[in-house]
Amino acid sequence: MASLHYVCSLLSILVCLITIAATGPITASPPPVKAAYWPSWAESFPPSAINTNLFTHIYYAFLMPNNVTYKFNIDNSTAIQLSNFTTTLHHKNPPVKTLFSIGGAGADTSIFVDMASHPRSRQAFIHSSIQVARKFGFDGLDLDWEFPQNPKEMHDLGLLLDEWRLALEREAKATCQPPLLFTAAVYFSVDFFVADVYRKYPVGSINRNLDWINAMCFDYHGGWDNTTTGAHAALYDPKSNLSTSYGLKSWKLKDPNSHEIGSPAVDVGPGDKGLMQFVQVGEFNRMNGATVVYDVGSVSTYSFAGATWIGYDDEISATIKVGFAQALGLRGYFFWALSYDDEWKISTQVARAWILND
Repeated sequence: MASLHYVCSLLSILVCLITIAATGPITASPPPVKAAYWPSWAESFPPSAINTNLFTHIYYAFLMPNNVTYKFNIDNSTAIQLSNFTTTLHHKNPPVKTLFSIGGAGADTSIFVDMASHPRSRQAFIHSSIQVARKFGFDGLDLDWEFPQNPKEMHDLGLLLDEWRLALEREAKATCQPPLLFTAAVYFSVDFFVADVYRKYPVGSINRNLDWINAMCFDYHGGWDNTTTGAHAALYDPKSNLSTSYGLKSWKLKDPNSHEIGSPAVDVGPGDKGLMQFVQVGEFNRMNGATVVYDVGSVSTYSFAGATWIGYDDEISATIKVGFAQALGLRGYFFWALSYDDEWKISTQVARAWILND
């Protein structure tokens, strides 16, 4: 009789350390950026619950413009939430800077494509974004366009950033206020292929216009990779360029006795399409007596119990990534997302590690 393989899953979390690259000319060492995105749908985790001792900047995630006017239509409930977000975080001890992020992984990117392709729609979008930031007391704004799909879209992104920065400077001068911070979340690599189409970020425009970029150094592997396990935020990978140094979602294991990175896998598992929060990973490990392994080669952590394999970042791997970021002269780090940590374990360790390495 053929042996039966129990089908369980590899689960990943998105509470991983991400580097923030400093851009533009620097005359003096700027203070480090210790940032995190706050999911606006996290009803059980209000802004008042954020430990601001661990961060310098908090992003509100997410807003999207109208798909016809390219302006932001803020309804009453969202307006209340935005005001509460900035007021709460500005009055915390210590206070933090606030930015709102536009887009996100679930956004309809066709809106960005259409908006960025015409001067008039770009101007409508830019003007509206500045209005929202000032009206609700934000310190800045962030573009999370995931991702421009071809050279034309990358070119239009460059035009958008140029015009956006100019508008920000003009608005600050006209209102005698400090310029709004201006950042973007980008793919972990400056150039990449999607569906055999090569594209490259407009580096010149990014360097001229953005205060920093949030390089999304995760999702290197996932449910689309359902034949082997893999570290979704590997710092190193000698077999490919899918690693933070170059540039986990979930699987179901075929063989419970093969549990290292690269083991055969079958399919995505439980959780939100195979995703779990860091606190849920900790609960799984405790309840199932899971074996936890730190993988030196990729600088990542995984645990396994039976046929279930979980890849994630913990305090050890995050600390090493902080050292890597500082060795490269990067400006800081950010997390996706605030509500996913487990009693601030990773956030606290990373904040301490950056201070110790200064």
